[in-house]
Amino acid sequence: MQTHEDLFTSSSLGPSIPDIAERGLGPRDFTEMMRALGYPRHISMENFRTPNFGLVSEVLLWLVRRYEPQTDIPSDVETEQDRVFFIKAIAQFLATKAHIKLNTKKLYQADGYAVKELLKITSVLYNAMKTKGMEGSQIGEEDISKFKFDLGSKIADLKAARQLASEITSKGASLYDLLGKEVELRELRTEAIARPLEINETEKVMRIAIKDILAQVQKTKDLLNNVASDEANLEAKIEKRKLELERNQKRLQTLQSVRPAFMDEYEKIEEELQKQYDVYLEKFRNLAYLEQQLEDHHRMEQERFEEAENTLRLMQNKLKEEEKRLLRSGSEPGEPEAALSDKPAWNLSPPERPGTDNLQIILKIYEFGLRFKERPAGTLQ
Repeated sequence: MQTHEDLFTSSSLGPSIPDIAERGLGPRDFTEMMRALGYPRHISMENFRTPNFGLVSEVLLWLVRRYEPQTDIPSDVETEQDRVFFIKAIAQFLATKAHIKLNTKKLYQADGYAVKELLKITSVLYNAMKTKGMEGSQIGEEDISKFKFDLGSKIADLKAARQLASEITSKGASLYDLLGKEVELRELRTEAIARPLEINETEKVMRIAIKDILAQVQKTKDLLNNVASDEANLEAKIEKRKLELERNQKRLQTLQSVRPAFMDEYEKIEEELQKQYDVYLEKFRNLAYLEQQLEDHHRMEQERFEEAENTLRLMQNKLKEEEKRLLRSGSEPGEPEAALSDKPAWNLSPPERPGTDNLQIILKIYEFGLRFKERPAGTLQ
């Protein structure tokens, strides 16, 4: 029984194309591209707020047929196995034909993540349409209508034209040879017309012709008699085949009514596999949610670190201004000797410090900022 695991093997097929984020395309660009490509329905990003596999499968099938109209991919997505086979067939087709690498996990989710994968296909078709439009603008409308045709529908006509051309060539060669003999044949024809008819010779030719016709009639009668005998043989064979068919149908009904010995074990294993698959899906959704939460946490932590670094820079500027102010105030007359000493303000003993309380607070903030700056990124609590 094929499970969800099987479709992940196709994600490694084909060379990769540039990431959608590197192109600067977003979900809203997808709706604009689909509208430009001529998709018959209106698509809104609200359609992908919740998983919508029906819409994703319809869009995928439309894009593939837009890329290759002659492709044959089954569109049945009613059961789980049909959906898995559909996604796998789409990924293999685009990897081999268009060299587009798709993430089948995100396509199977059929939500906002699937839109990023659909953008890979729509961007290729949209760029091709733009390139074709630019080339078409350089050619007149008359030339476009003159050379525009469907090559697929004209293949049979091309073959017939090629065959007729070869027949015309052979007939022309034979006609040329016959016309070259016209001089000799004209003389023979004139002599035959001028020669008087002989009754005996004419009667002889007529008898030969009648004899040939009678032989053909007899041959046709023999064939008709053989057809009757062949018809009887065919009817006998048909009757025999009918009897064999009835026996085989009865045998088939007998086999269908008998339950195989391993069917109970098969159903039990199938139920267990379904349970394991449900557990896998739940864990996969939880993992996607946790990855999103982790990404948000890292972003908030980076913002807090940048904010703390800005605060530390402001603290350093304030400390420098405070030190300059203390040095200027120490050089003024009337200040104590301790303020005029060569020691920095933070190396003085507590009785010698001018503005001791405020300076202690600033020094503590400065030390805290240094310790905070030395901590590696990603360790904020």
